[in-house]
Amino acid sequence: MDSAVASNLPEYSVSEISGAVKRTLEGAFSRVRVRGEVTEMKRYPSGHIYLSLKDEGGKIAAVVWRSAVSRLGMLPENGVEVVATGRITAYGERSSYQLVIERLEYAGVGALLARIEALRQRLGEEGLFDPARKRALPVLPELVGVVTSESGAVIQDIRTTIARRFPRPIVLWPVPVQGEGAAAKIAAAITGFAGLPLTGALRRPDVLIVARGGGSLEDLMAFNDEAVLRAVAACPIPLISAVGHETDTTLIDSVSDRRAPTPTAAAELAVPSRVELVADLAHMTARLIGALNQMAQGCRLRLSRAERGLPDLPALLGGVRQRLDDRAERLRLALPNLLAARRAALVRVERHMPDPRALVAPRRAALILAGAQLEASLRHGVAGKRHAGERVMGRLTPAPLLARLREAGARLEGLGARLASVSYEAVLARGYVLVTDTKGAPVTRAAHVRAGQDLTLRFADGEVRAGVKGQAGGGGKRQSGGSQEPRLLAPEF
Repeated sequence: MDSAVASNLPEYSVSEISGAVKRTLEGAFSRVRVRGEVTEMKRYPSGHIYLSLKDEGGKIAAVVWRSAVSRLGMLPENGVEVVATGRITAYGERSSYQLVIERLEYAGVGALLARIEALRQRLGEEGLFDPARKRALPVLPELVGVVTSESGAVIQDIRTTIARRFPRPIVLWPVPVQGEGAAAKIAAAITGFAGLPLTGALRRPDVLIVARGGGSLEDLMAFNDEAVLRAVAACPIPLISAVGHETDTTLIDSVSDRRAPTPTAAAELAVPSRVELVADLAHMTARLIGALNQMAQGCRLRLSRAERGLPDLPALLGGVRQRLDDRAERLRLALPNLLAARRAALVRVERHMPDPRALVAPRRAALILAGAQLEASLRHGVAGKRHAGERVMGRLTPAPLLARLREAGARLEGLGARLASVSYEAVLARGYVLVTDTKGAPVTRAAHVRAGQDLTLRFADGEVRAGVKGQAGGGGKRQSGGSQEPRLLAPEF
């Protein structure tokens, strides 16, 4: 009985059972969507990604082939709840089944928000959201860089707004703003702008705008990507983020230097309004002119007050000038008056003095008489001595010697006569006078004589001391108002 029952069951090989299970699975679950949390994710060097999806009651293995990675829609991460689209297949060698994933999506807004919040906390701890690291925007940039899609309305809004406010050249780096690979290209564009040279035909812009239009949270996830956020934090260019509409918030807004609610607002932040600048300049000019006028008025008022406190300078100068003229006139009259007074005093003294010639005449006569007597006495004595000498010489010397002596005596007398003819005493005897100063030096020119100088006048028969009165060295000119020639004073014996 048992053998008959056993013979009625079909017999399968392992491969047949494995193939049957595989066909059953693939036939019943040709294409499925599975929701679960990513775990045990690992990417192999071959490019394939192996992971598992789990929930509260189970876990299923999954694989993403290398050819499907670029079309996946998002890169899986451990702990993220996703919805995987693919097909179920069995792996007979291990008696296991797995999900071949063709597309991944976030499992609702809650999963996205949880992922964003976790990234926010991690980057916040690193200091990427610190307000101290944010840079100020330039007042008037020369070149504006834009990272956005070249086919959307965003770039047109930015160009129109900049042309309206203050025309500036724009450099666009076109990138996709959503979908697979958008985050990597946005990060590469920001890094590319930062790597441009400071000068040249294509140089680094002065301000950078990263913008896109509105969309769902899934559409804006490229601007919550960690690679984009780190590229923004490392960018040396002041960066303005304008992602979505005013109510949309992404992590790039926290990392960027300024956040604009719309792309149009970002363009308004990037460049100032020329009209407003002109108006502000005119207003500041008016205020400056008013302040300068007020300062000038205040200075003028203080100067007027100080002027009222000062004395009348022209009147002071007039009084001083009048006193100076009076002193000059008095000085001009004082010198002639002083000279006239002194001259009158000298005349009065002169009138009371005796005549020098009357005083000198008796003494000169006595001196002449004494000289004559002395000369006669000397001549008489010399003659006597000469005759006595001749007598002695006559007795002592022979005749030839006497003849030679007579000849020498005659020659000596001739030389004496010649010497006497050129002697200054002979000149004095003819009526000339030898004038010497107090040191005995002869005075040969009138220009060497000064007023009040004492001189000695030597005549043939004696010397007379005299003083110079009036102007000396005048060269023969005479002054009006009295004699200014040298005069002899009373001689002093």
